Amino acid sequence: MAAAGLPREARLRRAADFAALRQNSGRSAGRCFAVRYRNNGLEHARLGLAISKRVSKRAVDRNRIKRLVRESFRRIRDQLPAIDVMVMARDHAAGVPHAELRADIDALWSRLKPLKLDDSAGTMVR
Repeated sequence: MAAAGLPREARLRRAADFAALRQNSGRSAGRCFAVRYRNNGLEHARLGLAISKRVSKRAVDRNRIKRLVRESFRRIRDQLPAIDVMVMARDHAAGVPHAELRADIDALWSRLKPLKLDDSAGTMVR
């Protein structure tokens, strides 16, 4: 039986990957989340999370948000282009009900699905 979690190759782990997303990336935002994305040159999408203490002082709240985003990404990642995605929660996200958080992150994924790589410049276009 295959593990239901997010595989290691589908996660951003190196500080350099996060720094590259902060420097040169596309942006999209919703009510509860902001997303940065860029081409990764791989065959699949990868996810990075940045959920700060500003969102909530309580680790249990931050971990709930992380679990929700990881689960949502796990379900949609095969439909996304080959991009690195960093999801950042907004300050008020901890107080928002589960269903609203899920709807917000799903709306952001649907904005990323139609992105295609512009081969001449190596950038993402709609």
